[in-house]
Amino acid sequence: MKKEKKPDNVVFNEDSQEYHGKLLPFASGVAAPKITPPDVTSWKNTNIIGANNQFKAKYEALQEAYNKLMDAFEYNNLVYNAKFSFEPIVGKEYHLYRAKDESTFLSLILPQECNFDHLGSFKLSADKTWQKL
Repeated sequence: MKKEKKPDNVVFNEDSQEYHGKLLPFASGVAAPKITPPDVTSWKNTNIIGANNQFKAKYEALQEAYNKLMDAFEYNNLVYNAKFSFEPIVGKEYHLYRAKDESTFLSLILPQECNFDHLGSFKLSADKTWQKL
């Protein structure tokens, strides 16, 4: 027995053996208007540029924060590796110098009052990190 094939313009479900054209969310007849998806290329391109700019701005902000963190780490490393024979007080200003033998030391003496190579002035914060002034 030969199975009778329905024409392409008839919406027939062979599994359930029913016509289901009336159940479709779109017109399925031959005379129905052509379904053309809208062209969203320009919308996509505009939004891709906007999204990429946002990602770039966030990346640059993270990169700047990372650089500040690394600078703070380097300053702390530099000060904590320097020679000093006193216990620094939180909130007080100290000055980092390079001696003639290339070693570094921390002092209370102002840069105008000595002839050492001044590397920077620092303040000890409450969380025991050094802030460059």
